Amino acid sequence: MTKKLRLVMLLLLGMCLLAVQPGKAKALNSVPADEDFVRNAAKGGKMEVDLGRLALKRARSLAVKRFGQRMVTDHTRAGNELKRLAMRKKIALAMAMDPEGHAEMERLSKLRGAEFDRAYTDLMVSDHEKDVGEFQNEADNGADADIKAFAARTLPTLKTHLSLARAAAAKVK
Repeated sequence: MTKKLRLVMLLLLGMCLLAVQPGKAKALNSVPADEDFVRNAAKGGKMEVDLGRLALKRARSLAVKRFGQRMVTDHTRAGNELKRLAMRKKIALAMAMDPEGHAEMERLSKLRGAEFDRAYTDLMVSDHEKDVGEFQNEADNGADADIKAFAARTLPTLKTHLSLARAAAAKVK
């Protein structure tokens, strides 16, 4: 190889390395709205798992305890799938609970028994109504095919959760 060719190759390699700096890598094949959806879904799913675990400890109603266990099981499974998808797409996910989730956890952790049951199921109804809308929007309008498919696959489970949350809430009113 000539000196000029080696120099050009080294310059190109250096430019490639500079373009993909840790923390500054762009997500692959996704747009900001899809990336936001993934980040929000991951945060929400983590909150559902943590609150479900809290329901197992604090709830009085067996229906609420069963619902909490279902949240732990289903949202852990979906969260693991979402983490793998985010890794493939190079979308960084937050490890800690967001301030809103932390505030809900604090509020509910002060409650026990029937009072917890009512507050938890009310939150789960409103949260799943919001989730169903967001997942439906992503499934219908997402730009990234893989993220859109994840939303579409997860949507029936969220709709089931909404029905279960409404049924549990009706039992503890």
